[in-house]
Amino acid sequence: MNIFTSIRQNSVGLGLFAVLTAGLIALTHQLTEHTIEDNIVQAQLSAFNEILPADRYDNNLAEAQVLLPADPLLGSSEPVPAFIARKDGQVTAIIFETIAPGGYNGNLDLLVAIDRNGVVTGSRVISHKETPGLGDKVDLQKSQWILSFAGKSLENTPLKQWNVKKDGGTFDQFTGATITPRAVVRAVKNTLLYFNENQDALLSR
Repeated sequence: MNIFTSIRQNSVGLGLFAVLTAGLIALTHQLTEHTIEDNIVQAQLSAFNEILPADRYDNNLAEAQVLLPADPLLGSSEPVPAFIARKDGQVTAIIFETIAPGGYNGNLDLLVAIDRNGVVTGSRVISHKETPGLGDKVDLQKSQWILSFAGKSLENTPLKQWNVKKDGGTFDQFTGATITPRAVVRAVKNTLLYFNENQDALLSR
């Protein structure tokens, strides 16, 4: 009986410990959930403001998300998020979450902001798996290369110039790493092409 009693007491103790632990985890999650969500929104808005000046819009970009149909120009076979910037009720720019397939180590995720006139106001690589010291120079923390897209459009930069210099284009490549910048240049160009093809629909949202 003593053995069975001991086993029963240990089982009850472990059960109570599990219940208390689960309760503490649930309580911690509930208390921190809103803080985590707020931090994500603030980080997102900070990224938006890096590529689209805050004086270009007066709406809440975090709440202005739309899903665009899948399109090869946006690098995805699934719907793609975009954020509609407005000022005084008029669409002033679109921020696209687009994908650059064909990086050296896989796809790269980008934000590309294009104003209503079809001009890139800024772009950032927000996720990649490129080799440190080579392809990772697409990251603003590593080099300023990504800033070279600001101010570019299909009017002031003809399609044949939307290549790295090695391919006869306008944009620099990296020493020992041409594949990654080539993929990013192509993705930004394709995002501009998508905007031009769908400009009326995008600006009427």
